[in-house]
Amino acid sequence: MADELKSQVAELRVDGQVVALPVLEDTAGFRAVDIRGLWKDARVYTYDPGFGCTVSCQSAISHVDGEKGQLLYRGYPVEVLTEHCTFVEVAYLLIHGTLPTHAQSEKFSALFNRHSMIHEDMRTFFRRYPERAHPMAVLSAMVVSLSSFYPEVEQTDEDIDIAATRLLSKLRTIAAFSYKKSIGEPVSQPSYKLSYCANFLNMMFSSPVTDYQIDPVLVRAMNQLLILHADHGQNCSTSTVRLVGSSGANLYASVCAGICALWGPLHGGANQEVIEMLKTIQREGGHVDKAIAQAKDKTNPRRLMGFGHRIYKTFDPRAGIVKKICTEVLARTGTRDPLLDIAMELEGKALADPYFIERKLYPNVDFYTGIAYRAMGFPSDMFTVLFALGRLPGWIAQWQELRRDPHQRIGRPMQLYTGPMNPAFVPIEKRP
Repeated sequence: MADELKSQVAELRVDGQVVALPVLEDTAGFRAVDIRGLWKDARVYTYDPGFGCTVSCQSAISHVDGEKGQLLYRGYPVEVLTEHCTFVEVAYLLIHGTLPTHAQSEKFSALFNRHSMIHEDMRTFFRRYPERAHPMAVLSAMVVSLSSFYPEVEQTDEDIDIAATRLLSKLRTIAAFSYKKSIGEPVSQPSYKLSYCANFLNMMFSSPVTDYQIDPVLVRAMNQLLILHADHGQNCSTSTVRLVGSSGANLYASVCAGICALWGPLHGGANQEVIEMLKTIQREGGHVDKAIAQAKDKTNPRRLMGFGHRIYKTFDPRAGIVKKICTEVLARTGTRDPLLDIAMELEGKALADPYFIERKLYPNVDFYTGIAYRAMGFPSDMFTVLFALGRLPGWIAQWQELRRDPHQRIGRPMQLYTGPMNPAFVPIEKRP
């Protein structure tokens, strides 16, 4: 672990004192200064709002190289996995560290089928939610409720498989049920005859009065979209899962916290924000040049959603895959979405504009995701739910890795206090 990664020493001068700090280097060549002894040796902390330059853990799950535009799951390029694997295989890879054999895949899939239904008593919760309740609110509340119905098990690999498949399978069912509740339709139960993604599409869109046909092209697209979101280093929601898990909280509580963190428009809600931006441009006559000019104007609060990334300083490797998926889905469904035309024109002009080139503002994974989901029939308020469904195997793997890491402690960032010191106390009867 950390001791095995030490390679060099950095020196920090504080008040004339020289403090030696170990420099750690990971398998990808990235280096970090080990500051765990900084307070003890020099009585100072580091200041890093947003933790953009802070390494909080060691992880073997995913690797993001923002300079190269590279994303690896357990060492495999995401491009390879989306092309050749199902979402269930990738979930196994993230949780267990290796791609499954045929026998392991069969056993894992059988567990998904066994745990796909939700407890009948949980249906009461669905009946009590307001009709217009946001699916993310329903999802987070239902996930944390699972701990009441299924006490945590986490001692052996077999237990982890049960906990993981239970959560992955039931979250899919909860997501579909929350959508059916929002439109006032009866729920569709999961079927043992269908694969993970086919089951999800069927639960979402089948009904007693329609002959819903499961399209293999859409099933493949669903698999690929979920894989692209499966893990992405120590992002906001993943860090939240780890932070909550560091207190000893169970898997359900930790994942619930991750769902709530994902909900924000700066994180998982960004794909919905892209659609709203494109709709605004459409309402204003489809004038892409005007939107670009406003985004470049520092006095104007308007921004181009779906461009730029905190980590990637080149193309997001997921963005090109999503664009291809989007094109294939639209071709299959015969959808003529004017928002796609606006998105493609916006992308082309932004990538040719020196302002965006100099700032390395390229399309990210959110830019085309919403259009693909729209073409498949998902309403915009379900987009973040789909992100959560895809990110779930990563959250499970990260929580599990945290629990097994001997170097991890309960998360407790420090602060720079800017408030008053010892103001004069005035009794309440003498206060003006």
